[in-house]
Amino acid sequence: MMDFAELTKRFCDAACSGGAELAALFTEGGTYHDGFYGEFTGRAAIAGMIDNFFCRDAEDFVWRMYEPAMSGGIGYARYRFGYSSKIAGREGRRVVFAGIGRFRIDGDLIAHYTEIFDPGIGMAQLGFDAERIAKRARRSAEALRDDPEMADFLAGAPV
Repeated sequence: MMDFAELTKRFCDAACSGGAELAALFTEGGTYHDGFYGEFTGRAAIAGMIDNFFCRDAEDFVWRMYEPAMSGGIGYARYRFGYSSKIAGREGRRVVFAGIGRFRIDGDLIAHYTEIFDPGIGMAQLGFDAERIAKRARRSAEALRDDPEMADFLAGAPV
């Protein structure tokens, strides 16, 4: 099995260089859940996310993961991410944020990746208005409340 720290480095390097490179790190039916763009399943969809969304909206990516830890096929690492915007009217603005990545590993490949970060931080750096940021926050709150794992927490039941 591949060293998890090495996998996180390869993951970041691949995400910054192109879709095919990143997609190759996933199982055939693997899923990448991006905090801005949503969920992409399958290597072609993951490659398309990088090539058609990441690279459409940004450039000059820098992504690094720190303190990788793995147990029982689940890995976590905190990260720092930065890019320069290509969004119309916001070109060249440098955006940075911090987050946590969660990997589910199958053999030497990623079966599922998801991340936790505050998209509002990136949107604020891009100069989006408060209502647009609030709208995004409301959608995130609704998704969290709709998560089946949250049922007990919403009910106030002892966990």
